[in-house]
Amino acid sequence: MAGLVNYVQESYNELKNHVTWPPLSEAQRLAVVVAVFTVIFALAIWGVDTVFSRAIKFYFNLVGA
Repeated sequence: MAGLVNYVQESYNELKNHVTWPPLSEAQRLAVVVAVFTVIFALAIWGVDTVFSRAIKFYFNLVGA
């Protein structure tokens, strides 16, 4: 248990004293960029999935299975 407490204390110390955090405005801007690209990639994957699904359905209808 002492090892866990030591780990948490050292992690907190590292984050507080040794990490350079970006300004809030930059962090918010980057979060919006990540959210936008996440939605774009999700829509792209959905589109490819839809195309492949229809192609497979067409193939099986063509074969008559």
